[in-house]
Amino acid sequence: MHHSNHLLLEEPIRMASILEPSKASFFPAMAKIVGTLGSRSRSVDLISACLKAGMTVARFDFSLGDAEYHQGTLENLKTAIKSTKKLCAVMLDTVGPELQVVNKAEKAITLEADENVTLTPDKGQGASNGILPINFAGLAKAVKPGDTIFIGQYLFTGSETTSVWLEVNNVKGNDVVCVVKNSATLAGSLFTLHASQIRIELPTLSDKDKQLISTWGVQNKIDFLSLSYTRHAEDVREARNFLSKHPDLSQTQIFAKIENVEGLNQFDEILAEADGIILSRGNLGVDLPPEKVFLFQKSAVYKCNMAGKPAVVTRVVDSMTDNLRPTRAEATDVANAVLDGCDAILLGAETLRGLYPVETISTVGKICAEAEKVFNQDQYFKRTVKYVGQPMSHLESIASSAVRAALKVKASVIICFTSSGKAARLIAKYRPTMPVLSVVIPRLKTNQLKWNFSGAFEARQSLIVRGLFPLLADPRHPAESTTATNESVLKVALDHGKASGVIKSHDRVVVCQKVGDASVVKIIELED
Repeated sequence: MHHSNHLLLEEPIRMASILEPSKASFFPAMAKIVGTLGSRSRSVDLISACLKAGMTVARFDFSLGDAEYHQGTLENLKTAIKSTKKLCAVMLDTVGPELQVVNKAEKAITLEADENVTLTPDKGQGASNGILPINFAGLAKAVKPGDTIFIGQYLFTGSETTSVWLEVNNVKGNDVVCVVKNSATLAGSLFTLHASQIRIELPTLSDKDKQLISTWGVQNKIDFLSLSYTRHAEDVREARNFLSKHPDLSQTQIFAKIENVEGLNQFDEILAEADGIILSRGNLGVDLPPEKVFLFQKSAVYKCNMAGKPAVVTRVVDSMTDNLRPTRAEATDVANAVLDGCDAILLGAETLRGLYPVETISTVGKICAEAEKVFNQDQYFKRTVKYVGQPMSHLESIASSAVRAALKVKASVIICFTSSGKAARLIAKYRPTMPVLSVVIPRLKTNQLKWNFSGAFEARQSLIVRGLFPLLADPRHPAESTTATNESVLKVALDHGKASGVIKSHDRVVVCQKVGDASVVKIIELED
C-alpha cells in the first residue's frame, strides 16, 4: 500500500510548472461546482456572475426560506441562464429529520462552560441560558448520560465561539439536562442540533419535504433531489417511490446525502439505490472522530467512481464566507478532493450568505483545474478496468475503448451522441483528461395526449458529472438514422468546440455514436 504509485498523481512533477501562471480556458475545470443560492446570491446579476465563474448546479436549501422565497430566486436563475447562455441544473435539498433549537425572541444566548442547560420539547418556553426548546419530543428517549450533543448556527462554523458542545448529564421525563463544554454565544432565531452517533426516530422524507416536492419540485421539474440524512437504502427507495407518483419528476435523480455514522455503515446499499452521493462533511465531522473523516471520504469516493455515480463533497472553503482567500488547509483540501476522484464540490454558506460568492466559485474552479493537470489518469484507468472485470458489458467496453483511443491519439475532446445520457456518463467514468461533449439527442415521447421531446433533463443532469459538457441537439437531426444527418449534428458539436477554443485545426477528435444497433468509436482529424 505504501508505494508511491498509489498516489493518484502524475510523476514526475516539474517544480517549474508550479510557477507557470494558470491559463484561463473555456472549461475552467472538469470538476463541477454546485452553488447554494440564497440571501447573498439571489439577484439576476449575481447569479449570472456565478454561472460565468463556473457554477453548473444551483442548490435550493429548504432548511432556510420558504417556497415563495426560493421561487423568486429560481425565476432570477432562469433569467440569468437565458442571458449568459450557460446551462444550470436545479437541486432541491430536503430538510429531513433536522433537529432545531427554536429561539423565538431572537435574543443572543450566552452559555458558559461547566454550567447546566436543559433541552426541552416544550415549545412554549422561551430560550435562555438555562433552557433551550427543541422541535423533537423523542430526544430524551434517544440519549443517555455521557452522550455528546452539538448546537450551532448553520450547523458548524468551525468557530468555537458561535457553536457549543454539550454532554448529557441526566434525563428528566422529556427533558435532557446537559453540561456546557465550551463558552459560546448563540445568535439568531434557529440553531441546528446534532446528537453524535445517535439514532433519531424521524422519517428521512418528512411530510413538509413531501409537500415541497409535490408543489415546488413538480412546478419546477427539479433535476436533482438531495436527500438529507439518508441512513438506509430504504430511504432512497421511499423517495424514489414518492417521485414516481409525479410524472414530471420521474426522471429526477436522487442524491443521497450521507451525514452520519448510520449512513456510513449502510453506504454500499445506499450507493446501489441512489443516482449519486453527497458527503456532508460538516455533519460527518461532528459524528465521526476528526481523524477518521478523510478516510471515509477516500473510500466513499472510490466506491462512487467504480459505480460510475457522481460523488460530491461539501464544506471545502468555509473561511471564504468572510474572506477573499481560502486558508492553506482549504486550498489543499479542494485539490485533494479532486485527486480522490470527486465529481463536484458543493458550496453552502460560501455562496448562500458569504461575502464573496463569485470569487469563491472561481477560486475553487482554479484549484480544481490545477489538481486535474496532475491527476494520474493512467493509473485511474487501469484501476477502473480491473475493478469492472471481464467480460465487460457492451456499453462499458465501448466507453473505455473511446477513452483509451482518445488518450492514445491525444485527442482534444471526445464527442458522444447519447439520448439517455448513459453512454456519456460511462465515458466520464473512465475520467478522460479531455472534456467529453455529450450531444444529447432529444427523443420524441408521447403520453397519448401530447408529443414532447425528452432530452433537457439528461443534458442538465450531466452538469454534476466531472468532465461532461452537455449540448442539446436540434431534434430535427436524429443521430441514429442516416449518415447524412449524422454529419450535421457532428458539425454542430465541432463548431461548438471550435468556438469555445477546445478544438483547433489539425486536432484529433474521438467520436462515439450509435449507427443502427451498433456502437461506433471513430477518430477524426480536423483540417484547417
